[in-house]
Amino acid sequence: MGMNVGAADDSGEDQLNNSINTTPLVDVMLVLLIIFLITIPVVTQTIKLELPKERNVPTQTKPENIVIAVNRDGEVFWGLERMADNEALVARLKLEAVKEPQPEVHIRGDSEVRYESVGRVVVACQRAGIFKVGFITEPPAGIAAHR
Repeated sequence: MGMNVGAADDSGEDQLNNSINTTPLVDVMLVLLIIFLITIPVVTQTIKLELPKERNVPTQTKPENIVIAVNRDGEVFWGLERMADNEALVARLKLEAVKEPQPEVHIRGDSEVRYESVGRVVVACQRAGIFKVGFITEPPAGIAAHR
């Protein structure tokens, strides 16, 4: 850190200049300004996407829709009939997938079920060639009270 020494006074001693040297402070601030000017455009650049808007649509129950339920133990039910295994589910979904128009599959998963169990049903729908798969949920208690 530098220090300015003033001219000698009448007694012959040098006078000290007590002002603060702001040059290092300005240097640091300029460096920070340059860093921010360089990094902010990089942070704010993103791929332009049209994100889906949230909407709460009531379920339209059609007779051709397939309702598959997954209970908390991971057991899969087609309506009220328990499916023996995943292959039986895929085989039955393949029979439905060839119908015209193709029915929608609505999955009702228990709130305590593992994601893996619901994921198996989604993969079974994909393997069978079902295009429309939806999840049935209940709105939060606060929303239901306002309707």
